[in-house]
Amino acid sequence: MASMTLRVNGEAIDVELDPAKPLLWVLREELGLTGTKYGCGVAACGACTIHLDGRAVRSCILPADAAEGAEITTIEAVSGGAAGVAGQLAQQAWIEMQVPQCGYCQSGMIMAVAALLGENPNPSDDEIDAAVTNICRCGTYPRIRKAVHAVARHMETAS
Repeated sequence: MASMTLRVNGEAIDVELDPAKPLLWVLREELGLTGTKYGCGVAACGACTIHLDGRAVRSCILPADAAEGAEITTIEAVSGGAAGVAGQLAQQAWIEMQVPQCGYCQSGMIMAVAALLGENPNPSDDEIDAAVTNICRCGTYPRIRKAVHAVARHMETAS
């Protein structure tokens, strides 16, 4: 066990835990932030995607101590912070365009999309496919791309 301070959604939180514990389980079990989902446990599906200093990362294999000193953003706060506009618009587009079917993977999907749009505000389909490697069992990829392009257009007209 070790004491560490994690910066989660803009708040410094002191925790006592095994430093090798995957950040996903720290977020869900220790901090009660259950929007980040467990899917595969091997960083393949992306349901556990969060932002670490603005980059989309898979939290199921990231040891908690690797996140110490970094800004951790979860789906609960994606509409604030560095990817705020993109995160807020992505959530809105997901609802308006009825992107999800079951919705289980969508928090991770939105986190990946918000990070992408934070870096590349007008991605092509190929760039979306390369950056958003999350797996959607329902297969809503065409709706996801359509929503990403709608958010990009909205961000372009707003600036």
